[in-house]
Amino acid sequence: LEETAVAHAERALPRAAFRRLGLPKKELLGGCCVLASCRQHGWPLTMGTLCSLLYADAELLAGVYRGLRAELQLCVPALGLAELVKTHLNSFRLFQQAADVPAPFVEDKEQMVTRTLQVVELAGDTWLVTGRHPVPVVTAAAFLAWQSLRPAARLACTLARFCRAAGVEVPPPAPLRLKELHDVLLRMAAQLAWLRVLHLDKKTVVKHLGDILQHRVFLLRKAFRAEEEDEEEEEEEEEQVAAAAPGAAGPEKHQVSRLARTEAPGRLLPPCLLRPRKRPRAAAPSAPAPAVTGDEPISDSEIEQYLRGREEARAFGKAKAWL
Repeated sequence: LEETAVAHAERALPRAAFRRLGLPKKELLGGCCVLASCRQHGWPLTMGTLCSLLYADAELLAGVYRGLRAELQLCVPALGLAELVKTHLNSFRLFQQAADVPAPFVEDKEQMVTRTLQVVELAGDTWLVTGRHPVPVVTAAAFLAWQSLRPAARLACTLARFCRAAGVEVPPPAPLRLKELHDVLLRMAAQLAWLRVLHLDKKTVVKHLGDILQHRVFLLRKAFRAEEEDEEEEEEEEEQVAAAAPGAAGPEKHQVSRLARTEAPGRLLPPCLLRPRKRPRAAAPSAPAPAVTGDEPISDSEIEQYLRGREEARAFGKAKAWL
């Protein structure tokens, strides 16, 4: 791995495209060579991890990395999520007895990896991974998997305490990814008849994570079909209302009802649709200002605000008396 990274750097530095780079980008070039070498040898190093190690800007590092791949024509395989899960869980200190790890926190590694992979696959099927940094998703999935294996002793544990016991840091978006996973699990649990009567919440639904993952494909298909049926029924109701009172249901009312459907709790939709970013409203066009001709009257108060000192006031008084 080290020899490959050095070979990439030796090939890249003599080229004109990299000789003209500034010092900050040249410092990142070595990190990009290491990243390409890790990917080629099956080591799932993420660009976000490299940015944190080099204290680098993500966009700047991505630009140098793209230039390196294009200039050297490197064949770099895509990062596999399964390999990333296994590598990330290898850093956890929960798989053997230790003085600083409570006994209820210790878990079998194989069971933990298998259950975490299943949760990550579910997150991918529900658009929680696409376009996101994978480590927070994997951390949240590992926490849910760990809780579900022994729920009686672990439901009261928080994500922060879990990460502290595992010896890893809590990625800032991980609590949000955990909340999104809870919402997905609650939506899928509502499709199972024997779970619908239990009135589950975000904590108790973890007890039934095994059942939800076992019937994942069926539950996803049923949840999506329920979404489509609800939308069709609401659209038919809107059409009937519009036909009965044409003037009462305009395009704005249809837009409001569509937005209300999107923001309804428990809907299985991509996060970008559930929480769209608020765009700044365009300012209303103001009336054009009248053209300045130079013949506009000047008030005394406007003249006085330009006066500075007693001498100017005295001179202005003399000029006014002379006029």
